[in-house]
Amino acid sequence: MSKKGIMQADNGVYEGVDPAVRIRTKKMLIWMIIFAIVMLFAGLTSAYIVSSMGDYWVHIESPKALWWSNAIIVLSSLPMYLAFTAMKKGQKQQSIIMLTITLFMGIGFTVAQYQGWEDLKAKGMGVSLFETDMGVKSQWNNIDRITGEYGVDYYVVQDGKELIYNKGEFYAPDDVLMAAPVTGDVKRMSNSSGALVWVLIAVHVLHLVFGLIYLVVNIIRSSTGVIHQKDTIRLYANGMYWHFLGILWVYLFAFLFIIH
Repeated sequence: MSKKGIMQADNGVYEGVDPAVRIRTKKMLIWMIIFAIVMLFAGLTSAYIVSSMGDYWVHIESPKALWWSNAIIVLSSLPMYLAFTAMKKGQKQQSIIMLTITLFMGIGFTVAQYQGWEDLKAKGMGVSLFETDMGVKSQWNNIDRITGEYGVDYYVVQDGKELIYNKGEFYAPDDVLMAAPVTGDVKRMSNSSGALVWVLIAVHVLHLVFGLIYLVVNIIRSSTGVIHQKDTIRLYANGMYWHFLGILWVYLFAFLFIIH
C-alpha cells in the first residue's frame, strides 16, 4: 500500500499527517494513558496503606476462582501478541483468530472474577449494596458481616501478627491466656478504609470494560481492512493496554490477598 493509501485509512485528526508521526503520536499516547493509570492506582493504594496504619487488617483468603482469573489474564497476553505479529506478517485471518481468542479469554477472566467475588460475598466478604433514601449505595463489608471460618477463610492481623480468636472474641497475639479481649477495637478499627478497596476494584472493572470494547472494535477493524499489514499501530496500542491490564490485576490481587 502506498504512503497516501495508509494515510487515507486513518480518518480524523491524522488525515494528511506523515504516517511515521502518526505512529509515534499514538505510541506516546498509549504510554501516557498507562502512566496515568499507574499513578492513579499508586495513589489509591498508597492512600489506603497510610489511612489504615495502626488499624486491624482483615486478611481474606482468595477463592479459587480468582486464582483461575490470574492464570487466564496472564495467558491471554500470548494470543494478543500473536495477533499483532501475525498482522505484521500479512496473516490477516490468523490475526483475527488470535484477537478473538484473546476476547474470549477476556470474557473468561470476567466470569472468573465475578464468580470469585460471589464466593466471597457468600461468606459475608467483599462489597454489599444497600437501599437508601438517596438510592443504592455500596460498602465494603466490616467484620461483623463475615460468616466464613476464622483461620481458614480469613484472619485478623495487627502489625503483621495474627490475632487469637476464641468463642467470638479476639485477643492480642501475645495474650495467650486470653485475658483481655480486643473485639471492640477490632470491630471499630478493622478495614476502616474499606471504601478505598471498593474504589480500587470498581476502577479496575472500568478499565477491563474498556479493554474488552477495544478488542471488539479492533476485530471489526481487522475484518474490514482498516487494520492491515502496513498499519498495525492500533493492534500495538491494544496489545500494550491488554498486557498492562493483566499486570494491573496481578498487582491488585497481590495487594488485596497476599501483601496484607
